[in-house]
Amino acid sequence: QVQLVESGGGLVQPGGSLRLSCAASGRTFGDYQVAWFRQAPGRDRESIARISQSGANTYYSKSVKGRFTISRDNDKNTAYLQMNSLKLEDTAIYYCAATHTYRSVNDDGAYDYWGQGTQVTVSS
Repeated sequence: QVQLVESGGGLVQPGGSLRLSCAASGRTFGDYQVAWFRQAPGRDRESIARISQSGANTYYSKSVKGRFTISRDNDKNTAYLQMNSLKLEDTAIYYCAATHTYRSVNDDGAYDYWGQGTQVTVSS
């Protein structure tokens, strides 16, 4: 198994930027596909970005495409989510998740390992 810990959340003004980190330990990080999910109050959890084991392939939801960038540094056992041009509707708890499968998946049920989440609040 792999343990994941998110960090970097906080309060940011609309239009601002924030970078989230997902630090992994326990197993070889490069064996895992990583995704970022978020859940706002009263809303379903949604997949917003994912990245393949090598980092060669990425996916973004329509709601964040062009504003967010997912990346990873396997030597540092860390994945990142750079969030730019933040909007009020980006306010949510952000989770990173990992799965060993090499098949690209977006459903949260496909991910075996989850971090504890980090709160992102966009407010003026």
